[in-house]
Amino acid sequence: MSVGLYKKKLSLLLAGLILTLPLSLFAEGILPTVPKAKAKATAEYGCVNPVADMRRNHMKYLLHHRDQTMHKGIRTKKYSLAKCIACHVTPDKNGKYPKFGDNDFFCSSCHNYAAVTIDCFQCHNDNPKSAYSSLNLNRQSLPEGHEKFTSNDTLPSGDAK
Repeated sequence: MSVGLYKKKLSLLLAGLILTLPLSLFAEGILPTVPKAKAKATAEYGCVNPVADMRRNHMKYLLHHRDQTMHKGIRTKKYSLAKCIACHVTPDKNGKYPKFGDNDFFCSSCHNYAAVTIDCFQCHNDNPKSAYSSLNLNRQSLPEGHEKFTSNDTLPSGDAK
């Protein structure tokens, strides 16, 4: 190998190292800190599906579950938003739950980072308590189809709004 070719390869290698050095030094501060779940749904997966699959496809599962619930009346627990919130939204040291939009809120930790806007919590409760538990509404003021969900006593097991 000639000296000129050797110097060129060495220069390229050094340039590559110099360009990637800042990324490796600051990589921990770049990615969002995702709060840990309270429990594992299964020992094998951690969540209802493998973590990599949930990170990539959670929105598809939630949208499919929403469509099955809203359009066909099929209520299941596996991809229930209430179940996700019950496990993934954890209280701080003072026992207070973070609100949607806070970086400490499970969904917001990544969605804020990725600049993804979601509208789930315009209707759904953003803490593990039932969306209807704190409401004192009469049946006529509820949206059509929600009349039977006016208290925790009438909610299907674990399937809050």
